[in-house]
Amino acid sequence: MGHKYDYVIDCDDDSAPARVVRMVGSDKRVLEIGAGPGSISRVLQEKFNCRVTALENDDAVISRLKTSCIRVYKADLNDSSWPDVLKDETPFDVVVAADVLEHLYDPWSVLRQMKGLVGDEGYVVISLPHAGYNGLIAGLLDEDLEYRDCGLLDQTHIRFFGIKNMQALFEDAGLAIVDAQFVIRFPEDTEFAEAWAKTSAPARTLLLKNRFGPVYQVVAKAVSNESA
Repeated sequence: MGHKYDYVIDCDDDSAPARVVRMVGSDKRVLEIGAGPGSISRVLQEKFNCRVTALENDDAVISRLKTSCIRVYKADLNDSSWPDVLKDETPFDVVVAADVLEHLYDPWSVLRQMKGLVGDEGYVVISLPHAGYNGLIAGLLDEDLEYRDCGLLDQTHIRFFGIKNMQALFEDAGLAIVDAQFVIRFPEDTEFAEAWAKTSAPARTLLLKNRFGPVYQVVAKAVSNESA
């Protein structure tokens, strides 16, 4: 049975994973935090010639990560001592957390700790789901906030961010965003299609005037404020 976070990445499409790997770039020494079954690590190694170190807490996938990573560490990001497992590592060119921070009790502290793992010329690449997405709001208008196995309302998501909150998340960590890309999705093509269909025409018109309403996910590249 496949892992729900195991997926094939088309490096040329507009999905969040594809944007993440392109933003990381080639020939980098990468730390992927919350690497899951290795969907991103695998592509970074095979197609971008990156040397990937992974950090993951799920025993069920750690053995799979060893096929696409030079080293794999086990750590729980909800334990503030998680960076200790990396004490023998030198700073990385890139630290990646793709759809990870929303699963954590304290994503603010974790991002600050991530900053400390990046070299002077390095950067972090983060993807986050957008809680201000029009489809999600349409569900709220129908009094429906149904959690699912995956998507914006993944059952394991415990933190939610609007665009302003994402900006503050990086600023509080001492990071400056140097590139931000939006994954745009029409609600009718997502898990919120039914909710969108129930939404009145005037409400839809109003939602579509929201500048960031069509944004399903955000992918951002950030550097230390001292480097910006």
